[in-house]
Amino acid sequence: MKKVVNVGIGGRTFVLEEDAYGRMESYLASFKSKINMGYQESEVMDDLEMRIADLFEAKLGSRNEVVTLQMVEEIIARLGMPDGSSPFENEGGTSSSSSAQAENKGPRKFYRDYDNRAIAGVCSGLAQYLNIDVVLVRILFVLLTLLGSAGIWVYIILWIVAPKAETAAQKCEMRGWPVTAENIRRVSQFQKRK
Repeated sequence: MKKVVNVGIGGRTFVLEEDAYGRMESYLASFKSKINMGYQESEVMDDLEMRIADLFEAKLGSRNEVVTLQMVEEIIARLGMPDGSSPFENEGGTSSSSSAQAENKGPRKFYRDYDNRAIAGVCSGLAQYLNIDVVLVRILFVLLTLLGSAGIWVYIILWIVAPKAETAAQKCEMRGWPVTAENIRRVSQFQKRK
């Protein structure tokens, strides 16, 4: 028989085994000590907790099960640390290296890139999705507009249909990066430079 703890992660409630809760708490504390993001630290931690909650929900589905230590270890190994180091290095465990994670591309999703927008972020989002220069996409839309106004209609439709990339996880998906702690930190650093 094990004790369980009710925990709020990313605005959602989960039931964790006591040892799983302790491991998650130490991971979050270790993660927070390594990010050194200043005023954006709380935003990065909120994004991380939201991603953890998404992964818990994906693992549990609609079942009301208890989150085990094994589930927590799998999620921690998947997310990693912000500096690319292993989250298990103090405990002698193994995890994939940061170079292997960088090579592992996630699926790209189309979002409007509101951080690099000129009007609504459609062109910059499309450029991120297609992995080409945003100037080429903008020139294409201008040419389509000058050659019969198709560019305006396509732009408006994409503006309505495409969601805006708001969270760090969505910004990683837009770039085709796996949603890991290191990549969440990279996205937050892009925002900090602007």
